[in-house]
Amino acid sequence: MNIKKNQQIKKNMKKAFSLMELMVVIIILGLLAAFVLPSLTGKSDDAKIKLTCIQMKSIDQALKMYKIDNSAYPSTEEGLNLLVEKKYFEDNKEPLDSWKSKYVYINDEDNIDLISFGGNKKEGGNDDIYYSKCK
Repeated sequence: MNIKKNQQIKKNMKKAFSLMELMVVIIILGLLAAFVLPSLTGKSDDAKIKLTCIQMKSIDQALKMYKIDNSAYPSTEEGLNLLVEKKYFEDNKEPLDSWKSKYVYINDEDNIDLISFGGNKKEGGNDDIYYSKCK
């Protein structure tokens, strides 16, 4: 009977992983995560910036259509809300940037610009996105 138990124990031991094998696998997975994750997070921010520039281009087209119909762009005070009221946006809502914030619209004597404050949502940060620089 002892011989059968010993054989059974040896069979069970061969089926399981050793602690050393598990540690090696965990270390390899940790190294892979350390190299892959930083490059993926940077791509997410780049994609948001590109999407914001594309949305700004769409808003610019709506502003140009408004100017054709009304001979002038909306004033800074009227802002993009006027385009919403006049139904120049497809879903009749003011578009939001990739960080779910409203765009800032500036009309300085028909020199228009759109601004997104980016991820920090504060004016003056390094991540501010200007439509004039997207083009």
